[in-house]
Amino acid sequence: MHKVIIIGSGPAGLTAAIYAGRANMNPVVIEGLGSDHQPGGQLMITTEVENYPGFAHGVTGPKLMETFRAQAERFGTTFLTEDAVKVELAGPVKRVWVESQTEPLEARSIIVATGAVARWLDVPGEKELQNYGVSACATCDGSFFKGQEVIVVGGGDTAMEEAHYLANLASKVHVVHRRDSLRASRIMQERAFKHPKIEFHWNKAIVEVRDPAKKRVTSVLLEDTVTHERSELRTDAVFVAIGHTPAAQLFRGQLDAHENEYLKVFHGTTRTNLDGVFACGDVADHVYRQAITAAGTGCMAAIDAERYVSALEG
Repeated sequence: MHKVIIIGSGPAGLTAAIYAGRANMNPVVIEGLGSDHQPGGQLMITTEVENYPGFAHGVTGPKLMETFRAQAERFGTTFLTEDAVKVELAGPVKRVWVESQTEPLEARSIIVATGAVARWLDVPGEKELQNYGVSACATCDGSFFKGQEVIVVGGGDTAMEEAHYLANLASKVHVVHRRDSLRASRIMQERAFKHPKIEFHWNKAIVEVRDPAKKRVTSVLLEDTVTHERSELRTDAVFVAIGHTPAAQLFRGQLDAHENEYLKVFHGTTRTNLDGVFACGDVADHVYRQAITAAGTGCMAAIDAERYVSALEG
C-alpha cells in the first residue's frame, strides 16, 4: 500500500514528488509514455525557458524537467515510465492500473497532475516548425520575435490576450480567424480592434506553414473559408491559440470537472470532490498555464496529500 501515487510528470507532478518525498511518503510517479502523455509534460517541446526563476540566463524545457526529475529521485521517488490506463478513486483505497501490470497499484492518496495539451491546426509544416516559430504560448516564446511580424490564430479570449501581449513586442500582429466575428468577450475585442498594431484576417484558415526546409517560419498559406481562394501571408512566427484540452479523460465520471473539462478543485486547495484525491497543474488550471504556477500547485497537492494521509494514520 503506497502513501501517494502521482499521475503525471510535468512541473506539477515532479514538484509534488519532491515535497512528498521529503515528507517520507515514498511517492510513486506514473510519468506517462509517448506523445499524448509525454514524460516531463509540455516543457519537453519547449526550447528556451527564460521566465522560470533561478535560471538567470534561461534554460531549455527538457533540461529544466531533467533537473526536477533528478531532485525528485534524490528524495526517494519511484518512477514508472508508462501510462495509467484505469483508476478507481472512491473509498479509502485508491487503485491505479498501468499497462504492464494486471494487478492495480494501491494507495491512500492520489495526486492528479496529467496536464493539458495545446490544440494544434494539424496542417503541413506546423509540427516540423514547433520551436522554430510555431508556438502555443505567447508568454513563453513571444520575446524571441521582438520587432518582427507574427500571426495569432483564433478568435476567443486567449487569442485576443496573446495578440495584445505580442503587440507590445512585435512590429505587427496578424489575427487569422476562420469566421467573420470573434468569440472573445466584448472588452477583449474592443482592446484588440483599437490596437494600431493588430490587423484582422476574417474567414481565413491556415492550410500550410512554410518553410520547414529553412528551419524557420517564413510565411503561411491561407484559404478563404467562404470562397476557398488561397493567398500567402509573410510572417516570422505563428502562435496557435485555439485552446487546450486537459488530459482528464481517465477521471471522467469520478472527478468533478468544469464544462471545459478541467478538473474542479476547492478554492485555495488542490482537493477534488473525492477524499484523498488532489489535482494540480494544468489539468485543473485553464487560466495561467505556466510552469511556475503548475509547480506551485504541485507543492500544495503534496502538502494536502501528506495532511490527509497523516490524519488517516492518526
